Amino acid sequence: MSDPVLIDIHDGVMTITLNRPDAKNAVNLALAQGVAAALDQLDADDSIRAGIITGANNTFCSGMDLKAFVSGEVPYVKGRGFGGIVEAPPKTPLIAAVEGYALAGGFELALSCDLIVAADTAKFGIPEVKRGLAAAAGGLMRLPRQLPYRLAMELALTGDFLDASRALELGLINEVAESGQALVRAQALAARIAANGPLAVKQSKQVVVQSQDWSTDEMFAKQQALVQEVFASEDAMEGATAFAEKRLPNWKGR
Repeated sequence: MSDPVLIDIHDGVMTITLNRPDAKNAVNLALAQGVAAALDQLDADDSIRAGIITGANNTFCSGMDLKAFVSGEVPYVKGRGFGGIVEAPPKTPLIAAVEGYALAGGFELALSCDLIVAADTAKFGIPEVKRGLAAAAGGLMRLPRQLPYRLAMELALTGDFLDASRALELGLINEVAESGQALVRAQALAARIAANGPLAVKQSKQVVVQSQDWSTDEMFAKQQALVQEVFASEDAMEGATAFAEKRLPNWKGR
């Protein structure tokens, strides 16, 4: 039996491939555990600067494995949630590279990522209501934060799909690639991230993520708590020095 999750690390970028093509990469417990383990490795290894999650055989993920669900299996990992990610995404930047369908739990996996690159043939949606279920793995909560309220409500109540061009128009995804090229484009985006100061990147992500819940009165103090180590780091001095010397910086991550 093939591993449900494949990992490849190259040039400071980890690629996580959902590898259940016969089930359209549907999420069962083994896949969720594999994703959780990959994300633990992603955050623990300082040499990895960015991650990509994608699906085998030109499909991102069709959602929860309903056959496994009916048999009593629940694809949740303690501390990480559904799919091994939705309740605790990694601190390292993560890009979803979407070919084909990202539906139900599959869409919720993509929504848990920081950036999304999709093929022009990709489809997104939370059709759980069509099966008497609810998009409780983050879709009902993350979509209203990433889309206009009434459109998020429409998707939640109808279960209808969005195509890639509409998702790009709405700002839900970052790029549209030709069919078959989503991973290539995601790799190029990851390389741009990996070229930057790793400490600055991680803390910048944390400010963007956490500040959604900060009040105006507290936001600068909370930001300072996260970025003060960036400005006091060796990398900050190295970045300024490299700029003055017109060379590429040699990041140390500290």
